[in-house]
Amino acid sequence: MAHGAVANARTFYSERGKGLGAWLARRGYDVYVLDLRGRGLSTPRIARGAKHGQTESIVEDIPAALAEIQRLRGKQTRISLVAHSWGGVLLSAMMARRPDWAAMVRASVYLGSKRSIRVWNWTRLYEIELFWQRLASLVTRRYGYLPAARLGMGADDETAKSLRQSQAWVRQSDWIDSDDGFDYRAALQNGGLPPTLYLVGGNDPVRGHEKDVRRFAAESGPHPHEFGLLSRRAGLRRDYGHIDMLTDPQAEQEVYPLVLDWFQKHQN
Repeated sequence: MAHGAVANARTFYSERGKGLGAWLARRGYDVYVLDLRGRGLSTPRIARGAKHGQTESIVEDIPAALAEIQRLRGKQTRISLVAHSWGGVLLSAMMARRPDWAAMVRASVYLGSKRSIRVWNWTRLYEIELFWQRLASLVTRRYGYLPAARLGMGADDETAKSLRQSQAWVRQSDWIDSDDGFDYRAALQNGGLPPTLYLVGGNDPVRGHEKDVRRFAAESGPHPHEFGLLSRRAGLRRDYGHIDMLTDPQAEQEVYPLVLDWFQKHQN
């Protein structure tokens, strides 16, 4: 399981056994929840002078986590992936670079994952243009990193490089790595990703809007995929937002089973 920006592994679990990760574990899955470098329980913590960014997450950290799972479970272990928000972008980018790892993935579920944002509304003006693109940059210049948790901007911190790289991808039509020019869209143009379920919140106006999620799926090349709308319109009891699609008590009855059904569908 891979968390998104200004977040950590607690997106998926709590010490009291709440969350999608714990829910899947109770249903027989071996669940591994990743804290990306410097977040959550990962040490050393992000601080001034931290040089890593999302390229290191894609090239080093996520492959290292998968290798550790294989060490624990065996080389032939098939893996299922779950991501929230920006975590889906990092996982797909990793598989674009590493077809060998993509071949080991049975299926993926992305919740509210988009790569770029094209929708325009008042929420975008506040959350993206004001906060993510401007205020976050000013704070990062002041501290040398984005202390999002301390300032109430998110659950965890981000390095200056990670912020800069994600800001660029949110705005750009190109999906290219700033470190080495790797073109992720071109790498996936002939396919390569596993069957993927893209879940979209019915009350997610900007951080995972349906139009942006669909564009992310399209630019990820041909791969078996479906979309699930988490809304009253789709027969659910509420319109889920970007965070409460994982944290709302009703998610256990309405959202989590969709993840399990997708994995069971692709079990073989």
